[in-house]
Amino acid sequence: MYKVLIVEDEKVIADTLAAHLNKWGYEAVCVTDFQNVLEEFEREKPHIVLMDIGLPFFNGYHWCTQIRAQSKVPVIFLSSMSDNMNIVMAINMGGDDFITKPYDLNVVVAKVQALLRRTYDFTDNTSTIEHNGGVLNLNDQTFMYNNNKVELTKNEYRILQCLLENVGKVVSRDSIMEKLWEDEAFVDDNTLTVNVTRLRRKLEDAGVSDYIRTKKGVGYIIS
Repeated sequence: MYKVLIVEDEKVIADTLAAHLNKWGYEAVCVTDFQNVLEEFEREKPHIVLMDIGLPFFNGYHWCTQIRAQSKVPVIFLSSMSDNMNIVMAINMGGDDFITKPYDLNVVVAKVQALLRRTYDFTDNTSTIEHNGGVLNLNDQTFMYNNNKVELTKNEYRILQCLLENVGKVVSRDSIMEKLWEDEAFVDDNTLTVNVTRLRRKLEDAGVSDYIRTKKGVGYIIS
């Protein structure tokens, strides 16, 4: 799960933004000590920072410079101070993007997604599928939720991968069994049911409930 650090002194704005990011499966943390933003950054170790410019004590440019001195973590400035001078200043101080207030929350999420994808997808060898806070690692065939790591069998992994690659769509039992046949392992209808039941139990133990839903007589869906 990617962690987002929100450096915004207007509590209502910060809380609203955090709640929206949480709905999209991110772990959003709001800075509360604006005299010690760098300390909170070091403690939280976020994957991305959303930074206001007008802050108490020191402005966002100051804190971006402090962060840049020790980290390449992407920083997006969020500010109503959107004249060309401030935008240029934000980029020159190490910012990666600039979003003008008032903003559409979905635009912020889209920018966060794009910047995370550019920053992390090509800097490590980990391929993942993320949905609603859950992360399926395609390299080691594990599932992560709220820092709980779930070890999956080969069949459980392939079932979850198949469903996550078709989020919002019902995947038929026949389609899933065809995927499980890839290594010529024998899988019948009852075997599939047993594997799905075990997979659901593992996900529930990790804190994920109702992740996989049954469409009676058709198949399964993750929505």
